[in-house]
Amino acid sequence: MRALLCLLALCAGVFAIPVNAASDVAGVKFEDNEQVAGQAAVLSGAGLRTRLMIKVYAMGLYLPKKATDAAAAISGNGAKRVHIVTLRDLSAEQFADALIKGFTANHDAGEMAKLQARLDEFKTTLLSIGEAKKGTSIAIDFVPGSGTRLAVGGAQKGKDIAGEDFYAGLLKIWLGNKPVDDDLKAALLKAG
Repeated sequence: MRALLCLLALCAGVFAIPVNAASDVAGVKFEDNEQVAGQAAVLSGAGLRTRLMIKVYAMGLYLPKKATDAAAAISGNGAKRVHIVTLRDLSAEQFADALIKGFTANHDAGEMAKLQARLDEFKTTLLSIGEAKKGTSIAIDFVPGSGTRLAVGGAQKGKDIAGEDFYAGLLKIWLGNKPVDDDLKAALLKAG
C-alpha cells in the first residue's frame, strides 16, 4: 500500500510539471522568455486589463528575473518589456489617454515636472500609431543605455526616450500605488 501511494505521488508530481509553462491570457500566449534588444528577459507575470467588464488587452511583464514585489520590478536593472496585445479595437487617443491618466495618477507634481517633456514625446509617438486593431502587439521596452523603445507589430515607432526614471514611471501605470487595474497588478507580480 505504501509503495502504491509513493508511486501515485510520484506520478502526480510528474504530471504537474508543465511541458510548456508559457502563459495564456484570454487566448493570447506569452512566451516564457523574450529578447529585448538582444538581452534575455523572463516572463514575470501576465494578466488581463478589463474596464467595466470589457476585455481591453492582455499583458505580459518581462524582466531580467521574476519579481513578486512591485518596487523590485520597477527599480531593477536590465532590459524590460511590457508586452500588450489588444483584445478590442482602440484608437491611438484612447490608448494614449489611458496610459497618461495611469502615469499621472502615480506621480506627484514634482515628479511630473521632471518627466512631462518625455511623457509628451511618448504620447506624440503613441498618437502616430493611429489605431490599434484587435490583436495588435505593442511592446514598450527598456533598453539599457538607450531608454524606452516603443514597437507596434514588431516595428519601432519614434525614437528611444532617455532615462531609467521615465521607464520606471511607465511601469507605475500597472505596478504603482494606484495601478490601472489591481487584478492585473497582482497577475503581473505572480512570478510563479
